[in-house]
Amino acid sequence: MAKAKASMFFCQNCGYESAKWMGQCPACREWNTFAEEPVAPARSTSASAGRRSGISRPVPRQINAVDTRQMPRDTTGIGELDRVLGGGIVPGSLVLVGGDPGIGKSTLLLQVCRNLTNRGEKVLYVSGEESLQQIRMRADRMGTFSDSLLLLCETSLDLIREVIEETKPAAVVVDSIQTMYNEAVSSAPGSVSQVRESTGQLLQIAKGSAVTIFIVGHVTKEGVVAGPRVLEHMVDTVLYFEGDRNASYRILRGVKNRFGSTNEIGVFEMCSEGLKEVPNPSEYMLEGKPENASGSVVVCSMEGTRPILIEVQALVCKTSLAFPRRTCEGADLNRVNLLIAVLEKRMGLHLSGSDAYVNVAGGIRIREPAVDLGIILALISSAEDVVISDRTIAFGEVGLSGEVRSVSMAKQRVQEAARLGFDTVILPQVCVKSVGHVEGIRIRGVRTVRDLAGLPGMR
Repeated sequence: MAKAKASMFFCQNCGYESAKWMGQCPACREWNTFAEEPVAPARSTSASAGRRSGISRPVPRQINAVDTRQMPRDTTGIGELDRVLGGGIVPGSLVLVGGDPGIGKSTLLLQVCRNLTNRGEKVLYVSGEESLQQIRMRADRMGTFSDSLLLLCETSLDLIREVIEETKPAAVVVDSIQTMYNEAVSSAPGSVSQVRESTGQLLQIAKGSAVTIFIVGHVTKEGVVAGPRVLEHMVDTVLYFEGDRNASYRILRGVKNRFGSTNEIGVFEMCSEGLKEVPNPSEYMLEGKPENASGSVVVCSMEGTRPILIEVQALVCKTSLAFPRRTCEGADLNRVNLLIAVLEKRMGLHLSGSDAYVNVAGGIRIREPAVDLGIILALISSAEDVVISDRTIAFGEVGLSGEVRSVSMAKQRVQEAARLGFDTVILPQVCVKSVGHVEGIRIRGVRTVRDLAGLPGMR
Protein backbone atom coordinates (compact mmCIF):
# COMPACT_ATOMS: atom_id res chain seq x y z
CA MET A 1 0.00 0.00 0.00
CA ALA A 2 1.16 3.54 -0.74
CA LYS A 3 2.31 5.47 2.30
CA ALA A 4 0.02 8.35 3.25
CA LYS A 5 1.56 11.78 2.94
CA ALA A 6 2.38 13.41 6.29
CA SER A 7 2.20 16.95 4.87
CA MET A 8 0.65 18.90 2.04
CA PHE A 9 1.11 22.33 0.50
CA PHE A 10 -1.71 24.80 1.17
CA CYS A 11 -2.37 28.20 -0.40
CA GLN A 12 -2.43 30.76 2.41
CA ASN A 13 -4.88 32.90 0.47
CA CYS A 14 -7.64 30.50 -0.63
CA GLY A 15 -6.80 27.16 1.01
CA TYR A 16 -6.07 25.24 -2.22
CA GLU A 17 -4.29 21.92 -1.54
CA SER A 18 -1.42 20.54 -3.58
CA ALA A 19 0.94 17.60 -3.22
CA LYS A 20 3.89 19.77 -4.30
CA TRP A 21 4.93 23.39 -4.07
CA MET A 22 3.81 25.72 -6.86
CA GLY A 23 4.79 29.31 -7.55
CA GLN A 24 1.27 30.42 -8.52
CA CYS A 25 -1.96 29.12 -7.04
CA PRO A 26 -4.19 27.72 -9.83
CA ALA A 27 -7.34 28.64 -7.87
CA CYS A 28 -6.83 32.29 -6.82
CA ARG A 29 -3.89 33.07 -9.17
CA GLU A 30 -1.80 34.53 -6.33
CA TRP A 31 1.99 34.13 -6.33
CA ASN A 32 4.20 32.63 -3.60
CA THR A 33 1.34 31.74 -1.26
CA PHE A 34 2.01 28.00 -0.80
CA ALA A 35 3.27 26.74 2.55
CA GLU A 36 3.87 23.18 3.71
CA GLU A 37 1.73 22.03 6.64
CA PRO A 38 0.96 18.67 8.27
CA VAL A 39 -2.19 16.96 7.08
CA ALA A 40 -5.03 16.70 9.59
CA PRO A 41 -5.52 13.07 10.67
CA ALA A 42 -8.51 11.26 9.25
CA ARG A 43 -11.41 10.59 11.56
CA SER A 44 -11.85 7.04 12.77
CA THR A 45 -13.99 4.70 10.73
CA SER A 46 -15.98 3.60 13.77
CA ALA A 47 -16.95 7.17 14.60
CA SER A 48 -18.02 7.80 11.03
CA ALA A 49 -20.05 4.59 10.98
CA GLY A 50 -21.73 5.59 14.23
CA ARG A 51 -22.81 8.87 12.73
CA ARG A 52 -24.06 7.22 9.55
CA SER A 53 -26.13 4.68 11.46
CA GLY A 54 -28.32 7.41 12.94
CA ILE A 55 -28.83 9.40 9.79
CA SER A 56 -32.41 10.36 8.94
CA ARG A 57 -33.98 9.05 5.76
CA PRO A 58 -35.61 11.34 3.19
CA VAL A 59 -39.39 11.45 3.30
CA PRO A 60 -41.47 11.96 0.13
CA ARG A 61 -42.96 15.46 -0.17
CA GLN A 62 -41.11 16.50 2.98
CA ILE A 63 -40.32 19.90 1.46
CA ASN A 64 -44.01 20.82 1.68
CA ALA A 65 -43.87 20.31 5.43
CA VAL A 66 -41.08 22.83 5.94
CA ASP A 67 -42.21 25.83 7.98
CA THR A 68 -41.73 28.93 5.84
CA ARG A 69 -42.46 31.43 8.62
CA GLN A 70 -39.83 33.98 9.61
CA MET A 71 -36.97 32.49 11.61
CA PRO A 72 -36.88 33.72 15.22
CA ARG A 73 -34.31 36.41 15.87
CA ASP A 74 -32.78 37.88 19.00
CA THR A 75 -31.95 41.58 18.87
CA THR A 76 -28.50 42.69 19.95
CA GLY A 77 -29.65 46.01 21.37
CA ILE A 78 -27.58 47.81 18.70
CA GLY A 79 -29.86 48.98 15.89
CA GLU A 80 -27.12 49.44 13.29
CA LEU A 81 -25.79 45.91 13.89
CA ASP A 82 -29.29 44.43 13.74
CA ARG A 83 -29.82 46.19 10.40
CA VAL A 84 -26.70 44.58 8.90
CA LEU A 85 -27.58 41.16 10.35
CA GLY A 86 -31.00 41.34 8.71
CA GLY A 87 -33.07 42.02 11.85
CA GLY A 88 -31.09 40.38 14.64
CA ILE A 89 -29.24 37.24 15.64
CA VAL A 90 -30.44 33.88 14.34
CA PRO A 91 -29.93 31.12 16.94
CA GLY A 92 -27.34 28.60 15.82
CA SER A 93 -25.65 30.94 13.35
CA LEU A 94 -21.91 31.41 12.92
CA VAL A 95 -20.91 35.06 12.36
CA LEU A 96 -17.46 36.20 11.24
CA VAL A 97 -16.43 39.79 12.09
CA GLY A 98 -13.32 41.03 10.27
CA GLY A 99 -11.43 44.29 10.12
CA ASP A 100 -8.13 46.04 10.61
CA PRO A 101 -6.43 45.85 14.01
CA GLY A 102 -7.81 48.41 16.44
CA ILE A 103 -10.85 49.31 14.35
CA GLY A 104 -13.37 48.15 16.99
CA LYS A 105 -14.22 44.48 16.43
CA SER A 106 -13.72 43.41 20.04
CA THR A 107 -15.35 46.60 21.32
CA LEU A 108 -18.52 46.00 19.30
CA LEU A 109 -18.82 42.37 20.36
CA LEU A 110 -18.25 43.27 24.01
CA GLN A 111 -21.09 45.78 23.74
CA VAL A 112 -23.27 43.01 22.29
CA CYS A 113 -22.35 40.83 25.27
CA ARG A 114 -23.33 43.60 27.66
CA ASN A 115 -26.74 44.09 26.02
CA LEU A 116 -27.50 40.36 25.97
CA THR A 117 -26.44 39.76 29.58
CA ASN A 118 -28.43 42.77 30.81
CA ARG A 119 -31.51 40.97 29.46
CA GLY A 120 -30.65 37.91 31.54
CA GLU A 121 -29.05 35.79 28.80
CA LYS A 122 -25.84 33.90 29.50
CA VAL A 123 -22.92 34.79 27.22
CA LEU A 124 -19.43 33.26 27.05
CA TYR A 125 -16.55 35.49 25.94
CA VAL A 126 -13.50 33.46 24.87
CA SER A 127 -10.29 35.42 24.40
CA GLY A 128 -7.08 33.99 23.02
CA GLU A 129 -5.27 37.31 22.79
CA GLU A 130 -6.13 39.30 25.91
CA SER A 131 -5.98 38.56 29.61
CA LEU A 132 -8.91 38.90 31.99
CA GLN A 133 -7.51 42.18 33.28
CA GLN A 134 -7.31 43.65 29.78
CA ILE A 135 -10.91 42.69 29.02
CA ARG A 136 -12.02 44.21 32.33
CA MET A 137 -10.21 47.48 31.59
CA ARG A 138 -12.01 47.80 28.26
CA ALA A 139 -15.33 46.82 29.82
CA ASP A 140 -15.06 49.50 32.51
CA ARG A 141 -15.25 52.20 29.82
CA MET A 142 -18.57 50.85 28.52
CA GLY A 143 -20.54 50.76 31.75
CA THR A 144 -21.82 48.05 34.05
CA PHE A 145 -21.99 44.38 33.10
CA SER A 146 -24.20 41.62 34.44
CA ASP A 147 -22.88 38.52 36.16
CA SER A 148 -24.27 36.49 33.25
CA LEU A 149 -21.13 37.32 31.24
CA LEU A 150 -18.59 34.50 31.56
CA LEU A 151 -14.95 35.14 30.62
CA LEU A 152 -12.55 32.46 29.45
CA CYS A 153 -8.94 32.95 28.36
CA GLU A 154 -8.21 29.77 26.42
CA THR A 155 -6.99 28.71 22.98
CA SER A 156 -7.68 24.96 23.03
CA LEU A 157 -10.90 24.15 21.18
CA ASP A 158 -11.36 20.90 23.10
CA LEU A 159 -11.49 22.79 26.39
CA ILE A 160 -13.70 25.50 24.88
CA ARG A 161 -16.15 22.84 23.69
CA GLU A 162 -16.30 21.35 27.19
CA VAL A 163 -17.00 24.76 28.73
CA ILE A 164 -19.77 25.47 26.20
CA GLU A 165 -21.42 22.10 26.87
CA GLU A 166 -21.18 22.68 30.62
CA THR A 167 -22.39 26.30 30.81
CA LYS A 168 -24.86 26.17 27.85
CA PRO A 169 -24.66 29.88 26.92
CA ALA A 170 -27.00 31.62 24.50
CA ALA A 171 -24.10 33.21 22.60
CA VAL A 172 -20.34 32.75 22.38
CA VAL A 173 -17.67 35.23 21.25
CA VAL A 174 -14.32 33.81 20.05
CA ASP A 175 -11.56 36.42 19.81
CA SER A 176 -9.83 35.51 17.57
CA ILE A 177 -10.03 32.47 15.29
CA GLN A 178 -6.32 32.78 14.39
CA THR A 179 -5.32 32.01 18.00
CA MET A 180 -7.44 28.86 18.36
CA TYR A 181 -5.91 25.42 17.85
CA ASN A 182 -7.08 21.85 17.57
CA GLU A 183 -4.82 19.29 19.26
CA ALA A 184 -5.53 16.78 16.48
CA VAL A 185 -3.78 19.09 13.98
CA SER A 186 -0.03 19.41 14.45
CA SER A 187 0.39 22.69 12.52
CA ALA A 188 0.82 26.02 14.28
CA PRO A 189 -2.16 28.22 15.28
CA GLY A 190 -3.17 30.59 12.50
CA SER A 191 -2.20 28.20 9.72
CA VAL A 192 -4.61 27.09 7.03
CA SER A 193 -5.20 23.68 8.60
CA GLN A 194 -5.79 25.07 12.08
CA VAL A 195 -8.12 27.84 10.98
CA ARG A 196 -10.17 25.48 8.83
CA GLU A 197 -10.44 22.75 11.48
CA SER A 198 -11.19 25.27 14.24
CA THR A 199 -13.95 26.89 12.22
CA GLY A 200 -15.38 23.46 11.40
CA GLN A 201 -15.58 22.56 15.07
CA LEU A 202 -17.23 25.86 15.96
CA LEU A 203 -19.73 25.30 13.14
CA GLN A 204 -20.66 21.89 14.59
CA ILE A 205 -21.12 23.44 18.04
CA ALA A 206 -23.31 26.25 16.69
CA LYS A 207 -25.58 24.00 14.63
CA GLY A 208 -25.73 21.17 17.13
CA SER A 209 -26.42 23.26 20.23
CA ALA A 210 -28.30 26.21 18.64
CA VAL A 211 -25.69 28.56 20.07
CA THR A 212 -24.88 31.78 18.25
CA ILE A 213 -21.11 32.08 17.83
CA PHE A 214 -19.28 35.26 16.84
CA ILE A 215 -15.70 34.76 15.67
CA VAL A 216 -13.21 37.59 15.15
CA GLY A 217 -10.90 37.33 12.15
CA HIS A 218 -7.79 39.36 11.44
CA VAL A 219 -7.33 40.81 7.97
CA THR A 220 -4.27 41.01 5.76
CA LYS A 221 -2.87 44.15 4.16
CA GLU A 222 -5.06 43.44 1.13
CA GLY A 223 -8.16 43.69 3.36
CA VAL A 224 -9.23 40.02 3.37
CA VAL A 225 -9.51 37.71 6.36
CA ALA A 226 -6.16 36.15 7.17
CA GLY A 227 -6.20 32.44 6.39
CA PRO A 228 -8.05 30.51 3.68
CA ARG A 229 -11.07 31.98 1.92
CA VAL A 230 -12.83 28.74 2.76
CA LEU A 231 -13.38 30.33 6.17
CA GLU A 232 -15.87 32.74 4.60
CA HIS A 233 -17.68 29.87 2.88
CA MET A 234 -18.16 27.95 6.13
CA VAL A 235 -19.76 30.71 8.20
CA ASP A 236 -23.31 32.01 7.85
CA THR A 237 -22.55 35.73 7.97
CA VAL A 238 -19.44 37.76 7.16
CA LEU A 239 -19.19 41.33 8.48
CA TYR A 240 -16.35 43.72 7.69
CA PHE A 241 -15.38 46.92 9.46
CA GLU A 242 -14.33 49.70 7.08
CA GLY A 243 -12.85 53.13 7.66
CA ASP A 244 -9.66 54.63 8.98
CA ARG A 245 -8.98 53.51 12.52
CA ASN A 246 -7.47 56.95 13.21
CA ALA A 247 -10.81 58.59 12.36
CA SER A 248 -13.87 58.56 14.62
CA TYR A 249 -16.31 56.81 12.29
CA ARG A 250 -16.65 53.11 11.50
CA ILE A 251 -18.70 51.40 8.78
CA LEU A 252 -19.91 47.83 9.25
CA ARG A 253 -20.71 46.14 5.94
CA GLY A 254 -22.29 42.74 5.37
CA VAL A 255 -20.38 40.77 2.73
CA LYS A 256 -22.28 37.51 3.16
CA ASN A 257 -25.54 36.81 4.98
CA ARG A 258 -27.59 33.64 4.67
CA PHE A 259 -30.40 35.17 6.72
CA GLY A 260 -30.72 38.63 5.18
CA SER A 261 -29.53 41.16 2.63
CA THR A 262 -25.84 41.86 2.02
CA ASN A 263 -26.41 45.46 0.89
CA GLU A 264 -27.04 47.03 4.29
CA ILE A 265 -24.39 48.95 6.21
CA GLY A 266 -24.15 50.19 9.78
CA VAL A 267 -22.43 53.44 10.71
CA PHE A 268 -20.75 53.89 14.09
CA GLU A 269 -18.72 56.57 15.82
CA MET A 270 -15.85 55.59 18.11
CA CYS A 271 -16.17 57.29 21.50
CA SER A 272 -14.44 56.84 24.83
CA GLU A 273 -17.38 54.67 25.98
CA GLY A 274 -17.21 52.44 22.89
CA LEU A 275 -18.97 52.45 19.54
CA LYS A 276 -21.94 54.83 19.25
CA GLU A 277 -24.61 54.41 16.59
CA VAL A 278 -25.02 57.08 13.89
CA PRO A 279 -28.75 57.07 13.02
CA ASN A 280 -28.38 59.77 10.33
CA PRO A 281 -25.30 58.88 8.23
CA SER A 282 -26.02 61.46 5.52
CA GLU A 283 -25.81 64.42 7.88
CA TYR A 284 -22.75 62.91 9.52
CA MET A 285 -20.93 62.38 6.21
CA LEU A 286 -21.57 65.96 5.04
CA GLU A 287 -20.13 67.62 8.14
CA GLY A 288 -17.34 70.03 7.25
CA LYS A 289 -18.27 70.29 3.56
CA PRO A 290 -16.63 73.42 2.07
CA GLU A 291 -18.90 76.18 0.80
CA ASN A 292 -18.56 77.81 -2.61
CA ALA A 293 -15.67 75.51 -3.59
CA SER A 294 -15.21 74.16 -7.09
CA GLY A 295 -14.82 70.41 -7.57
CA SER A 296 -17.22 69.52 -4.72
CA VAL A 297 -20.51 67.72 -5.47
CA VAL A 298 -22.97 65.87 -3.23
CA VAL A 299 -24.13 62.50 -4.57
CA CYS A 300 -26.68 60.01 -3.29
CA SER A 301 -25.76 56.34 -2.98
CA MET A 302 -28.07 53.53 -1.90
CA GLU A 303 -26.70 51.15 0.71
CA GLY A 304 -29.36 48.47 0.81
CA THR A 305 -32.61 50.30 1.59
CA ARG A 306 -30.86 53.35 3.04
CA PRO A 307 -29.99 56.41 0.92
CA ILE A 308 -26.76 58.12 1.99
CA LEU A 309 -25.59 61.51 0.79
CA ILE A 310 -21.84 61.69 0.25
CA GLU A 311 -19.51 64.45 -0.91
CA VAL A 312 -17.37 63.69 -3.96
CA GLN A 313 -14.33 65.91 -4.49
CA ALA A 314 -12.27 66.31 -7.66
CA LEU A 315 -9.10 68.27 -8.38
CA VAL A 316 -7.94 68.81 -11.96
CA CYS A 317 -4.67 70.68 -12.54
CA LYS A 318 -2.04 70.95 -15.27
CA THR A 319 0.62 68.28 -15.13
CA SER A 320 4.38 68.62 -15.42
CA LEU A 321 4.85 64.92 -16.18
CA ALA A 322 4.93 63.11 -19.48
CA PHE A 323 1.96 61.02 -18.41
CA PRO A 324 -0.82 62.66 -16.38
CA ARG A 325 -1.48 61.23 -12.97
CA ARG A 326 -4.81 59.65 -12.00
CA THR A 327 -5.51 59.05 -8.32
CA CYS A 328 -8.75 57.90 -6.72
CA GLU A 329 -9.67 57.36 -3.08
CA GLY A 330 -12.98 55.76 -2.12
CA ALA A 331 -14.12 54.85 -5.65
CA ASP A 332 -12.96 52.52 -8.41
CA LEU A 333 -9.95 53.98 -10.24
CA ASN A 334 -10.79 52.13 -13.46
CA ARG A 335 -14.29 53.59 -13.35
CA VAL A 336 -12.90 57.10 -12.91
CA ASN A 337 -10.57 56.63 -15.89
CA LEU A 338 -13.56 55.51 -17.94
CA LEU A 339 -15.52 58.64 -16.99
CA ILE A 340 -12.55 60.87 -17.86
CA ALA A 341 -12.45 59.26 -21.31
CA VAL A 342 -16.19 59.94 -21.72
CA LEU A 343 -15.63 63.62 -20.87
CA GLU A 344 -12.88 63.95 -23.46
CA LYS A 345 -14.78 62.15 -26.22
CA ARG A 346 -18.36 63.29 -25.67
CA MET A 347 -17.91 66.78 -24.21
CA GLY A 348 -14.59 67.83 -25.69
CA LEU A 349 -13.09 68.49 -22.25
CA HIS A 350 -9.35 67.99 -22.72
CA LEU A 351 -7.90 66.31 -19.65
CA SER A 352 -5.00 64.49 -21.31
CA GLY A 353 -2.61 67.19 -20.14
CA SER A 354 -3.94 67.45 -16.60
CA ASP A 355 -3.65 65.44 -13.41
CA ALA A 356 -6.98 64.29 -11.99
CA TYR A 357 -7.60 63.41 -8.35
CA VAL A 358 -10.94 62.09 -7.08
CA ASN A 359 -11.75 61.64 -3.40
CA VAL A 360 -14.86 60.45 -1.56
CA ALA A 361 -14.98 62.52 1.61
CA GLY A 362 -15.44 60.68 4.88
CA GLY A 363 -13.43 57.64 3.87
CA ILE A 364 -16.44 55.57 2.80
CA ARG A 365 -16.07 53.29 -0.23
CA ILE A 366 -18.80 53.55 -2.84
CA ARG A 367 -19.30 50.85 -5.47
CA GLU A 368 -22.63 51.89 -6.94
CA PRO A 369 -22.57 53.21 -10.53
CA ALA A 370 -25.19 55.83 -9.56
CA VAL A 371 -22.36 58.11 -8.40
CA ASP A 372 -21.01 58.39 -11.96
CA LEU A 373 -22.92 61.61 -12.62
CA GLY A 374 -21.57 63.17 -9.44
CA ILE A 375 -17.98 62.30 -10.38
CA ILE A 376 -18.54 63.77 -13.86
CA LEU A 377 -19.89 67.00 -12.35
CA ALA A 378 -17.01 67.24 -9.88
CA LEU A 379 -14.44 66.84 -12.67
CA ILE A 380 -16.15 69.48 -14.83
CA SER A 381 -16.45 71.83 -11.86
CA SER A 382 -12.76 71.58 -11.04
CA ALA A 383 -11.53 71.72 -14.65
CA GLU A 384 -13.65 74.76 -15.54
CA ASP A 385 -13.40 76.29 -12.02
CA VAL A 386 -17.20 76.46 -11.79
CA VAL A 387 -18.88 76.31 -8.40
CA ILE A 388 -21.87 73.96 -8.08
CA SER A 389 -24.55 75.08 -5.67
CA ASP A 390 -24.24 73.67 -2.17
CA ARG A 391 -27.96 72.81 -2.25
CA THR A 392 -27.63 70.56 -5.34
CA ILE A 393 -27.18 66.80 -5.45
CA ALA A 394 -26.76 64.48 -8.43
CA PHE A 395 -27.02 60.78 -9.18
CA GLY A 396 -27.11 58.64 -12.31
CA GLU A 397 -25.11 56.03 -14.21
CA VAL A 398 -23.06 57.23 -17.19
CA GLY A 399 -22.45 54.99 -20.21
CA LEU A 400 -19.65 55.04 -22.78
CA SER A 401 -21.83 56.93 -25.25
CA GLY A 402 -22.30 59.69 -22.71
CA GLU A 403 -25.90 58.71 -21.95
CA VAL A 404 -27.18 59.03 -18.39
CA ARG A 405 -28.95 55.82 -17.44
CA SER A 406 -31.62 55.22 -14.84
CA VAL A 407 -30.91 54.03 -11.30
CA SER A 408 -33.04 52.20 -8.76
CA MET A 409 -34.98 53.83 -5.91
CA ALA A 410 -34.80 57.31 -7.43
CA LYS A 411 -37.75 58.60 -5.38
CA GLN A 412 -36.16 57.54 -2.08
CA ARG A 413 -32.98 59.40 -3.03
CA VAL A 414 -34.89 62.60 -3.81
CA GLN A 415 -36.86 62.36 -0.57
CA GLU A 416 -33.61 62.02 1.40
CA ALA A 417 -32.28 65.15 -0.31
CA ALA A 418 -35.45 67.06 0.56
CA ARG A 419 -35.25 65.93 4.19
CA LEU A 420 -31.73 67.37 4.50
CA GLY A 421 -32.64 70.73 2.96
CA PHE A 422 -31.43 70.38 -0.64
CA ASP A 423 -33.45 72.19 -3.30
CA THR A 424 -32.12 70.88 -6.66
CA VAL A 425 -31.63 67.30 -7.86
CA ILE A 426 -29.88 66.41 -11.12
CA LEU A 427 -30.92 62.93 -12.19
CA PRO A 428 -31.51 60.83 -15.34
CA GLN A 429 -34.36 62.03 -17.51
CA VAL A 430 -35.90 58.55 -17.53
CA CYS A 431 -36.31 58.74 -13.73
CA VAL A 432 -38.20 62.06 -13.70
CA LYS A 433 -41.61 60.46 -14.25
CA SER A 434 -41.16 57.87 -11.48
CA VAL A 435 -40.03 60.52 -9.00
CA GLY A 436 -42.99 62.79 -9.61
CA HIS A 437 -43.45 65.93 -7.53
CA VAL A 438 -41.51 66.35 -4.30
CA GLU A 439 -42.22 69.40 -2.16
CA GLY A 440 -39.38 71.93 -2.18
CA ILE A 441 -37.29 70.12 -4.81
CA ARG A 442 -36.49 71.22 -8.38
CA ILE A 443 -35.99 68.23 -10.63
CA ARG A 444 -33.46 68.58 -13.45
CA GLY A 445 -33.41 65.61 -15.82
CA VAL A 446 -30.48 65.00 -18.18
CA ARG A 447 -30.26 62.54 -21.05
CA THR A 448 -26.55 62.85 -21.85
CA VAL A 449 -23.51 64.45 -20.28
CA ARG A 450 -23.80 67.29 -22.82
CA ASP A 451 -26.99 68.40 -21.06
CA LEU A 452 -24.96 69.28 -17.96
CA ALA A 453 -23.73 72.49 -19.55
CA GLY A 454 -25.77 75.48 -18.41
CA LEU A 455 -27.76 73.70 -15.68
CA PRO A 456 -29.16 75.95 -12.94
CA GLY A 457 -27.25 73.87 -10.39
CA MET A 458 -24.04 75.62 -11.55
CA ARG A 459 -23.22 79.20 -10.92
